[in-house]
Amino acid sequence: MTIPDTLRAASVQLGVASDTPRLDAELLMAHALGLSRNDLLLRQRDLTVPPGFAALIARRLAGEPIAYIIGYRDFWTISLAVTPDVLIPRPDSETLIEAAVTHFVGRAPQSILDLGTGSGALLLAGLSEWPDAHGLGIDASPGALAVAQGNAERLGLADRATFHLGDWALGIEGPFDLILINPPYIARSATLAGDVLHEPDSALFAGAEGLDDYRRIAPDLPRLIAPGGMAAIEIGYDQKDAVSTLLAEAGLRVRALQDLAGHDRCLVATWPSSDGTA
Repeated sequence: MTIPDTLRAASVQLGVASDTPRLDAELLMAHALGLSRNDLLLRQRDLTVPPGFAALIARRLAGEPIAYIIGYRDFWTISLAVTPDVLIPRPDSETLIEAAVTHFVGRAPQSILDLGTGSGALLLAGLSEWPDAHGLGIDASPGALAVAQGNAERLGLADRATFHLGDWALGIEGPFDLILINPPYIARSATLAGDVLHEPDSALFAGAEGLDDYRRIAPDLPRLIAPGGMAAIEIGYDQKDAVSTLLAEAGLRVRALQDLAGHDRCLVATWPSSDGTA
């Protein structure tokens, strides 16, 4: 079969396992050929189906996430290596970077803290956005920190990014202009499906209500946010009120932003000014 025929057949196969079967088939074919997806699409009629493609399709049909199979995921303006040690970066999390870009319009944060850095996605996206900024990424997983450090080196950002093993903000001294936080927020009793079944539990679950880590993080934010700075915090679609209350009780002003699907996804926490505006 030609590559166009093989891609059509693979898309039909993957329709039972993926919401994006054609895209998955193209990404797996490009990976098997050692090409970018764009190169594959431009050259597909001149190429031969590689012998390893069928095995990649089988892995996807078994439920393994595309990002883990091909080993990378695009996020914001950068491409990140990912492994099963880290949560797969998602477009929803880009809402945090968008919030920061809006907050710092006309100026730039000089210091960035990323709590629960995982692959380094948020911190490295921020450093790529602001070339004069330096950042610190904290994670409780040595495996995740190794992935983040490798990403910083591949992106040429290692001289501005530092990664430490840690327990949220415990022992961290601030303040920081920008704090980025994507903690676990799924309730332990939740029924999961799809890619998350393959992702690390430690990056997903946070107690009976999904709020355990927010309760630990919120009290530390006032001492860590610099004057004029902000924290961008990812939340589950139904957690705006509960997490906003925790932040308000810590003395912070809070507003919510929606992701592309219209779900509440990011809480922006700032110091209230004397006139009551953020």
